[in-house]
Order: sequence, then C-alpha cells, then structure tokens
Amino acid sequence: MSSYHQILMPVDGSPTSEKALDEAIRLARLSGARLRLLHVVDELDYVNGFEPAMNYLNEIIPLMQGAGEKLLAHDRQKALDQGVEVDSVLIDEGRGGRICDHVAEQARRVKADLIVVGSHGRRGIGRVLLGSDAEQIVRHAPVPVLVVRAPEEGLAP
Repeated sequence: MSSYHQILMPVDGSPTSEKALDEAIRLARLSGARLRLLHVVDELDYVNGFEPAMNYLNEIIPLMQGAGEKLLAHDRQKALDQGVEVDSVLIDEGRGGRICDHVAEQARRVKADLIVVGSHGRRGIGRVLLGSDAEQIVRHAPVPVLVVRAPEEGLAP
C-alpha cells in the first residue's frame, strides 16, 4: 500500500460524503497521514431570485457559512476521535471559481498525496442536468483521486 502523508477530503454533509469520510479516515489511520477537510459554500445552491439582495447577503450567506463550519467541526471531531490528525478549511465560492478548482488549489497548497471524494454515481440525464463535482475533481486534480460511490438504492452497503 502506498504511504500517504496528506489526504484532502471535500465534504458536503451528504450520506455519500459521510461514507467517503469514513474511507478517508481509514486510509489516514493506516498510513499515518494527516487529513484536511474542505467545505466549499456554494451560494448558488440557494439563489431563487425572489429573495431581496440584502437579505441574501446579510442573512442567507452567513447561515450557509455557519452550517459549513458546523459540518467541518463535526467531521473534524469524527477524525480526531479515531486518532487522525486533521484540520479543515471553509471556502466561500462567492470568490469565484468552481468547486473542482478550489479542491485542486487546496491539494497543491497542502501538498496532498490523495484526494478522497464521494460520488452519487448518477448516470444519463441526471448527470447531465446536475453535473458531477466528483467527475470535475477527477479531471482537474493534481494528484490521484479515490472516488467512493454511494451504495445503490435497496442494496446493503
């Protein structure tokens, strides 16, 4: 098994992300690697066009950032509880760029050996309409990427 020193793990709080986090923690424990958790606040997820701009800037964005910090704190504690050295970073996508670009930048910044990412494994029109952050991360990553898929509906994990 390769020896990893720094693993990067983008998290979003989904069940698939949780499964990928478990794998990242396992790999970090086996190799003695440090784990960096990354959460990108995707402001466009909540734009509906009906919310006044000031409410969006003063209320919604801070709530999204707070939720991201809470998610990172939870996931950091999960890694710490399993003896993994961990840190985290929250990025506000409002600064521009795609999620895959932020992941690639963080991988370079921390000299990651591996990126672990969860994927829903959507196919066909679902993938076309929704895009695939995991696919874009794989395409733009400066280091190897381990993609952890969600269990298929109705099948045991």
